[in-house]
Amino acid sequence: MIVAEQKPFKEIVECLRGKYDLLIVPCMSCTAVCFAGGSQQGEELASALRIHCKMHGDGLNCTVRSLNRQCDPEFIEELAEEAAKADSILSLACGVGVQFLAERYPDKAVIPALNTRFAGGKTAPGIWEERCSLCGNCVLHVTGGICPITRCAKGLLNGPCGGSEQGRCEIDPNVPCAWQMIIDRMSTLGRLDELLAIQRPKDWSTGNAGGLRRLVREDLRG
Repeated sequence: MIVAEQKPFKEIVECLRGKYDLLIVPCMSCTAVCFAGGSQQGEELASALRIHCKMHGDGLNCTVRSLNRQCDPEFIEELAEEAAKADSILSLACGVGVQFLAERYPDKAVIPALNTRFAGGKTAPGIWEERCSLCGNCVLHVTGGICPITRCAKGLLNGPCGGSEQGRCEIDPNVPCAWQMIIDRMSTLGRLDELLAIQRPKDWSTGNAGGLRRLVREDLRG
């Protein structure tokens, strides 16, 4: 899932300066799961903004309207009536959702309430970790389900660097060496010998260095 965190309240207030009819749009998908952009967070943010504006003598008409997803035009269309009454939209989605809203409602100021961090998952209560760099060319079948692009500090494809010590990464002793985990995993699977095969240099053309990426499924097109 996409992991995000709420921007500092002061930064959000600065972005909303001069905006009086505000539509706050929580997202009930990824950002709700990481407790950054769900309905509860949207209501809490709305309450905090109302209190702030009242204390500073600023008028604010604030409406909260949650969407199941903001990365899908079908759901964004549901906002049409509320958006027509607002001069600005505060999105609690990831950066994708913010951009989709801005494209659909070009006459509205669309403001991100969150900072999008990475694609990952929950490893413990209150802790989310990155697991995927969205490189577009997955090698998890080669490395036992552990991503060396994301989890190795150097993104190495052919084994650990010389800095790994006692299974820990040289950048931080609290970070496990990704390649030690890969070796342990492949050993458990009885596939350790497969790591002797030299992997070719990674094809980064599937990454984001070339600009906007697009996935087309011809079988789903009308």
